[in-house]
Order: sequence, then C-alpha cells, then structure tokens
Amino acid sequence: MSGEITAISALNDQALKTYPVSSSVEIGEAMAAARRAAAVWAKIDVKQRVKQLAQLESVILAELDAVTEVIIVATGKVKTEVILGEIYPVLSLLRYYKNNAAKILAPCPVFTAPLAFPQAEAGYERRPYGVVAVVSPWNFPFQLTLSPLLTALISGNACIFKMSELSLPVGELLMQLLSKLDLPQGLVQQVTGFAETGEQLIDARPDLVFFTGGVTAGRAVMARAAQHPVPVILELGGKDAMIVFADANLERAAKAAMYGAFSNSGQVCVAIERCYVEAGCYAEFVDMLKDAAANVAVGHGAVGDLGGLTTLKQFAVIEAHYNDALAKGAKASSPLRLEGRYLHPVVLWDVTHDMRIMREETFGPLLPVMAFGSEQQAVDLANDSDYGLNASVWSKDISKAERVAGQLQVGNWAANDVIKNIGHPGLPFGGVKNSGFGRYHGAEGLRHFTYTVAGLTSRSPLNDEPNWFPYSDIRYLQMRGFIDFVFGSGGLYQRIAGNWRQLQAFRGYASLNLRQHWHNLSILIFKRSIG
Repeated sequence: MSGEITAISALNDQALKTYPVSSSVEIGEAMAAARRAAAVWAKIDVKQRVKQLAQLESVILAELDAVTEVIIVATGKVKTEVILGEIYPVLSLLRYYKNNAAKILAPCPVFTAPLAFPQAEAGYERRPYGVVAVVSPWNFPFQLTLSPLLTALISGNACIFKMSELSLPVGELLMQLLSKLDLPQGLVQQVTGFAETGEQLIDARPDLVFFTGGVTAGRAVMARAAQHPVPVILELGGKDAMIVFADANLERAAKAAMYGAFSNSGQVCVAIERCYVEAGCYAEFVDMLKDAAANVAVGHGAVGDLGGLTTLKQFAVIEAHYNDALAKGAKASSPLRLEGRYLHPVVLWDVTHDMRIMREETFGPLLPVMAFGSEQQAVDLANDSDYGLNASVWSKDISKAERVAGQLQVGNWAANDVIKNIGHPGLPFGGVKNSGFGRYHGAEGLRHFTYTVAGLTSRSPLNDEPNWFPYSDIRYLQMRGFIDFVFGSGGLYQRIAGNWRQLQAFRGYASLNLRQHWHNLSILIFKRSIG
C-alpha cells in the first residue's frame, strides 16, 4: 500500500504534517534490521539494558512542556490529563523496571528430587522473543505505545511499532526521544499507515504482537497472527462497572465517578461505563452526580477538566447510545451537546440492561446509573457483560468491598478508588472475556514479553541410569516397588524406615556406585512388597 496520511490537529482541525505510508518492502526491511538489532541487544545484560533505557526519564523531563504540547495537539486532551494519563505512567513504569527488572528476569533454580534426579541441577530462564510488533490506539498514544515498547526492550527484544493514523505526530515524537539514547541501530522502528499496514506488519512475522484497541480489531489481529502463527497479547475494550453501596462515602464516590467516567472525555478503556448504586442511596446519589456533572469544566481555558474528542467518528456511537437509552425510558441530566470537538458530559439514570449503553462500549462522556437491591444482585449485574477489564467497589466496610470485588469477572479491581490501580507499575494489567488476554506492567507483564527455557544438568559419573534400557519383567517389578516406595500410602515406607540399617543404605544410595545402590534398593522394596 502506498500513499500519504495528513495529521490533523484535534484542537482546530488544521493540517499538521503529511507522513508517507510504509510499503510492504519497507516493512520487510524494517523487520530484517530489527532482527539484526535484536541479536545484539539480547546479549546485553539486563542491568545494562535497563541502565541505557533509564536515561529516557531525564530526556522526557528535559522536554516535558514540548512533549505535552505535541500530545495535546494530537489528542485534544487538556494538559493536566496529559501529565497524569500519558507521561506519569510511563515514568513510573520505567522507574519500577529500573529497580526490579534484573531480579524479575533472573534465572530461577528449581529443586530436583534426589531419588528421580540424583546429582542433577535444574532451572529455567527467560529469553526475549526477538522482535515485538506493538500496535497502539489513538486515545493514549504516548503511554500505550511507549509502555509496551519499553517493556519489550527491557526484556531484550527489538520493537517495531505502528500507531493509529490519528496519532502520527506522537510517533514522530517518540522516535525523536528514543534517538537520544545509545541503542543499537534498528532496535526501535516505526511504520505508518492504516489497518492494511498493521496486517503487513504481522505478515512480516514478528515474534510477538502486542495490540491495544477495540475487540473487533483485536479479533482481526488475532486471526492474522494465527496464520503464521505468532503469539499475541490483546488489550481490548471495557465496560467497567462501579458498584456503590449505601454505606460508602458518597461524596468521595460521586467525585470519583466524575473522574472515572469523564476523564479524557470518556475515551479511556477503563472508564466507568456502568454505575450500579444500592437502592437505599440511589436517588440521593443520582442527584449528587447530576450536580457534579453540571460543574465539570469543558475546554482548554485556564480551567478545563475535559478536552475534545480525538476523533469525531466516535460521536456517532455516543449519540446512538444516548438516543437508544432515552427511547427505552432512561432520563438524562442534559441534552447531548457537542460544540466543535467538545462534548459536554451527561448522566443517565433509570437505565436497564436492554439498553445499548449498558451492553456496548461507548467510549465517550456518558455515565449510566442503575439501582440494585442486594449484594448478590450487584455482583450479578456487574458480571452480566461481555467485557471484563476493570471495576471498582465502594463501601466503608472494607471486607465487604473486597469480598464483592473478589467475585467480579475482571482482570483488575479497586476498592474505594477508580482507575488509579491501573497506574500502579507493580500490578499486572489486562482483561478477561472480550477485554483480551495477556498482561503487561509489573513482574508478570515483563515476563509476558519473554518465553521460558528450562534446562537440567546431570553431574553423574555413571555410564548408565536405572531408567535406561534394557527393560525386563524384573526391571518392571523393581520400578513398581520404587513407585510404591515414593508415592504409596506410606505403610511400605514405614516398614523400611523402621529398619535403621536399611534406611542408612537408602540414604547413601546416591553416593559412590549409584547404579548398585538403586538396584539394591529396588530389590529390597520388591521383596518387601511381595513378602
């Protein structure tokens, strides 16, 4: 595929810059260069890899305002949202891996049972896949590209990334920042284009694909990767539930709902898209939400909570969900109001599960609210979804909040807080059901960008082993007695252990002439088992 993409400002719809679409030949060349770089990079000790990549922290901090401005123009975010949602999580994750990556990726010895593996050592190590393809979305283009990219690099991989066609200025920014590090040539590369470019990148056969986006695109990525086959990690959408009990701090919960549902104008995969409130405080809480939503500031002025929609195409989905809810009996705090790219937030209440807004991902500043009667009903309603990414539970009774959270079909949860748990660098992040599979962040996330290699080393001086040929009826009876001795009910073991001289012989069988001791032990067990 050839052609060009013109980046458009999310602030004023002005053209910013034109980028060439990567051809299949260029993608193939990038893959070849990445493989060469990966071979060099994987041989570098993890501590040294981390040391080199940790320099990105000072590079970002030195250009913080410029980085913020590029992201604002590309996404329409307000600047505080950029700091909190784009830059801080990257710096936090980088600091976590700086302190923990070497330990997380260190080889692990494994105990070897002396009876089965005498004079042997065993263990496993983590090895990088090779080349990781990162395909990232438009809603958080800096964080959701750079976080998996850094995880891939720290694990010892090379990385080729493809950003959304809506986010190309951020991709250019990332390449500029990374160029200031002393990295092997070709270790990090960018390809640009549309969905077809992503398909060509997968067809170039990377060793792992990390995709963040919607469930429809995720299925397409998985199907494409399966043709080769290439393993995938899918971070897909959410329909996250917020469960508010009557004994919660309602003022805190209402403020959290504003942030959880409306930050980045609702364009967050872990946004609150379903709010379940206990009947005893339902009317009061709805009134609190309506008042709070009316005070959310929209725009890029000196005071501004919500920026614009990154893409106006999303408005069609938001509008359809809003209209469907009203047509089926829901009530709204205000009409749906779009001014340019600025969409004012709306609270909807008296919603039901037959409405699209409670079933499909909205990805916009709408907060639907529904009442529940019992703890079990709250759990059932929250789990009645095709998605399972994140959730929050609100109650002053911490044991109850944690009990309910433990029953939710999600990959992540928080009690009395919202979204912040996703930013914890030590916690793995990912979903279940249609929200995807695989994890990143934390130790588990780092390991997901590697594969396990297990090994065993024998130091036996013998020329033979008891489990080697030849086999015979006698050998069968010997091995049968051996299995009875190790895994049986214990009666035979107790009889043998009761004879101290025989026990001493058993303890010493692994020394000197191992074969003879094992033979003698087998004969002993055989005689005991038949006599």
